[in-house]
Amino acid sequence: MKKRHFGKVDQGQVEELVLESADAAVSILNYGCITRDWRVDGPRGSLPMVLGFPDIGSYVQHSRGHGAIVGRVANRTANAEFKLEGKTYHLTRNHGPKQQHHIHGCLADRLWEMEGDSTGEAVHLRYLSPDGEDGFPGSVDFRVTYRLEGPKLVCEMSGLPDRPTPINLAHHNYFNLGGTGTVRDHVLWIDAEDYTPLDAENIPLGTIAPVEGTHLDFCDARSIEESDPERKGIDNNYILRPGRDQSDPAAWASCPRTGLRLRVWTDQPGLQIFNAATMTIGAPGLGGETYGPFAGLCFEAQHYPDSLHNPDWPSIIRSPETPYFQRLEVEISKG
Repeated sequence: MKKRHFGKVDQGQVEELVLESADAAVSILNYGCITRDWRVDGPRGSLPMVLGFPDIGSYVQHSRGHGAIVGRVANRTANAEFKLEGKTYHLTRNHGPKQQHHIHGCLADRLWEMEGDSTGEAVHLRYLSPDGEDGFPGSVDFRVTYRLEGPKLVCEMSGLPDRPTPINLAHHNYFNLGGTGTVRDHVLWIDAEDYTPLDAENIPLGTIAPVEGTHLDFCDARSIEESDPERKGIDNNYILRPGRDQSDPAAWASCPRTGLRLRVWTDQPGLQIFNAATMTIGAPGLGGETYGPFAGLCFEAQHYPDSLHNPDWPSIIRSPETPYFQRLEVEISKG
């Protein structure tokens, strides 16, 4: 396991640990639990599988959740407020045309404790989120473990609160199996027949609708280009098929340029797919790459966005008796 200094932020020293197997090398930062780089062998040598940056300043100034663990509550919370046990809590306002909503939270901007496993096969990270951070009630002991098993990265996320509070974490890597260019040629399959429609500000309407007949339909594998010739983009929560066998992938993507395939396993009920259709990053990425529209594809396993305002959806309230846990597996391999 390789370790090096990666720069400094106001909170202290940023460190990087690299997990290595015969199939991949994955670099982890203690800043935001970021997966900074993921390398596999391709037809043109070593290829970066995720969008990342060569320096910490670019993460601080330009990152849009690149590679981070986001939360306390990932995705959108309408009007940046919610009620719990008769009390209204007001959250950080950081999203929407008037910055009136809440998205993702602050965990991606925090410095975590990090240590390598004695076996050299895993990285363990910990962050103690204080009561009131981002407006949420209670303190939470967050822990994340990354483990590289051959071509598969296993990510386990947990949160132990000292009182009832909402928790909904997500791993926010932008993948590009071509190592460069856009993901519009990627073929995508998702084990989901329904999704949660959005209003004009990307807040869920509180309804559930079928993907059939929309550009969001990947029940049968097809390319993003084929599904979306008008370049509408995807930034939607898919409801993973109820009762599915969790030992089977929830989604997969493949790139015809490299022959590489990504598979995702999750124990979460939803999967937010985001292909960055309108996003341009104002700093050079890995290898000097320019990250423009459609540069990456996110698979954000999580509970549904704005769950706090939709009580009929799976609950994200956790407590000392029912702590938070998520297991995510992502494999990148040939074929």
